[in-house]
Amino acid sequence: MTTHAPAPTPAPSSSLLRSAGRILPGLALCAAISALAFVLEHLEAFATGRAWLEALVLAILIGTAIRSVWTPSERWRPGITFSAKMVLEIAVVLLGASLNMAMIVAAGPALLAGIAAVVAMALVFSFLIGRALGLPKRMAVLVACGNSICGNSAIAAVAPVIGADGKDVASSIAFTAVLGVLVVLGLPLLVPLLRLSETQYGVLAGLTVYAVPQVLAATAPVAAASVQIGTLVKLVRVLMLGPVVLILSILGHRLREDTDAVGVRPASRRLAVNKLVPWFIIAFLGMAALRSHGLIPETALAPIAKTATVLTIISMAALGLGVDIRVVARAGGRVTAAVTLSLIVLTAVSLGLIRLLGIA
Repeated sequence: MTTHAPAPTPAPSSSLLRSAGRILPGLALCAAISALAFVLEHLEAFATGRAWLEALVLAILIGTAIRSVWTPSERWRPGITFSAKMVLEIAVVLLGASLNMAMIVAAGPALLAGIAAVVAMALVFSFLIGRALGLPKRMAVLVACGNSICGNSAIAAVAPVIGADGKDVASSIAFTAVLGVLVVLGLPLLVPLLRLSETQYGVLAGLTVYAVPQVLAATAPVAAASVQIGTLVKLVRVLMLGPVVLILSILGHRLREDTDAVGVRPASRRLAVNKLVPWFIIAFLGMAALRSHGLIPETALAPIAKTATVLTIISMAALGLGVDIRVVARAGGRVTAAVTLSLIVLTAVSLGLIRLLGIA
């Protein structure tokens, strides 16, 4: 009897090369858009004396413009996804080197309690707005959690807990992507309009922008102080996701009464709860702790910050390539109104907290 030798196992190096080959086209495209954004920023500064639109914003706009006329094929998607996720997460980790943990202590219990209060109020008002506009319970909950806590991450964590179906999740995430970009682009305009200080704007961005990386994009054009306080506030806001998911898991049987026939497996529910704190948030805090204890040399801080900026711009290009503004028309008027009104309420409540605490 003839025996056949087992097929040789591919070498780890060849697997890495194949993975790199799949990622490279999309990553190169995002890098090219970023390079164009840098060029346009310098042309702005040369022509007008200052860069009115920074490379971060330009990368989003260029990516969105390209996505509006061209849908990337499978050849480009792995690299775009890698840039939008892993590159962005690495940038956030590096950003931790610019944050001194003493800022958390200096923030004081009043601000920390205020952040929790803003999230709680935004959740309630957003849910009531959604229900008043006729949204089903689960969709209203998804919109409320996405707006009030951390966008896609909150939606993804909450969806299996409340029994939301794919259509609800897709509509909510699509809106988060589009509106998140609009918030990043438009929020800095409030600085001169409302005469906000760098600290006040950082708190506002941390309370209203959806994702941690987007806080960086919204605050970097304003000031380094805005980046630091905005990131701090946003991290505290993200930590609210744990208690919210726990409460919803207790109330989940009521929210699942109006779900469709597509059930939610217990395994997927456990997965959502167990992944509330992403690895890059833990690594970010680790970098901040290293900085606070003087374990990162001062000479390394500037190169680390520059690297984080470049990686963020590359990821913003990927974010733009993933935004199809046509999803707004497909999502429906009620969802549009619910998300928009919820964001307006969140902004108003956040500004109220800033005034109440007397943040200068």
